[in-house]
Amino acid sequence: MPEASAVSGEDFELYLDSIRRFTNEKLIPSERQVEEEDHVPEDLVAEMRRLGLFGMTIAEEFGGLNLSMEQQVRATFEFTRASCVYRARFSTTLGLCSQAIQFNGTDAQKAEWLPKLASGEATASFALTEPQAGSDAGAITTKAVKDGESYAISGQKCYITNAPEADVFVVMARTDAETTTAKGISAFIVPSDTPGIEVAPWDRKLGNHGSHTAQIFFDDCRIPAANLLGGFEGQGFKNAMAGINVARMHVAATCVGQADRLIEMGRDYATGRIQFGHPIADFQAVQHMLAESYAETLAARSMVLETARRIDAGERPLADMSSCKLFASEMVCRVADRMLQIHGGAGYMAAFDVERFYRDVRLFRIFEGASEVHKMIISREMLKEGA
Repeated sequence: MPEASAVSGEDFELYLDSIRRFTNEKLIPSERQVEEEDHVPEDLVAEMRRLGLFGMTIAEEFGGLNLSMEQQVRATFEFTRASCVYRARFSTTLGLCSQAIQFNGTDAQKAEWLPKLASGEATASFALTEPQAGSDAGAITTKAVKDGESYAISGQKCYITNAPEADVFVVMARTDAETTTAKGISAFIVPSDTPGIEVAPWDRKLGNHGSHTAQIFFDDCRIPAANLLGGFEGQGFKNAMAGINVARMHVAATCVGQADRLIEMGRDYATGRIQFGHPIADFQAVQHMLAESYAETLAARSMVLETARRIDAGERPLADMSSCKLFASEMVCRVADRMLQIHGGAGYMAAFDVERFYRDVRLFRIFEGASEVHKMIISREMLKEGA
């Protein structure tokens, strides 16, 4: 059975309340500043650290909160009512990177990095995607060549979230040049100040301004052999999957939080906008868009909570996790479209938050496994069970 959470019962409800206040009083009022400056202010990041958001998934012995999966998604529902950019600032630390180290790292690697990640002292960034390798992780060409007691890493990564802010990278690289599959890939812990690393200027994107992604270039970047994650070659894909299932649940929960906020925007606009002598909320077409959005958000919330409870019970429901990510990400895009439609022409204007949310949520159908990839995973698990 999973370890008990370090925050439980009434204490957890108080913790949720503190996140709720932080979201309402600090995060939401700062959204426009983040959008305009393309940067999350450091005082808000410091408060995220103080609230333990960087360490939600990390064991208590390393300074983390060790929240259960149900607690993680409930917390995510709260802070993702604000711009999803805030979550992105710590998502790579608490998800893909910390979990890869926590589940598969050596004792020395855990002792060195998990306390720094849990406190937010170090920001981690997960370097897997390449120009020709994304969903097909086996196509990775970045190589790591062993040379005595060190490895030399050379290659290129792209779309790497938090690369400009990172203190450490978890890098996927090919150690077996004879294979073209994921079995030849290993994972490495690479401090960002290691010679041979160049992080390009951050990308310009459709949305998620303030959440930085960038290309990374490795040119004969030499790290100690002790930085091979887990101490064994060929375990890179396994290490990646250790964190990606957690990340996918977090993304699904994020979609619920974003949908909640979008529905608030649509409801408030509909009750205040007068046409033909009535609030447009009186019109059946608008009511239907609100009702459909509420029902779909409730369905996604229920899916995420139920799947989280199964994970906490020790199960590994891959089809259900993929279903959560698939349904929630598709759902929030439909909700965003309806809420923009309720706003009419105003919704197309940057003066209204719905315009920004509409751009931001489109990414959820792509990252942590595109919708089409999750359909493949779900059907594969269904057919496996049938067999």
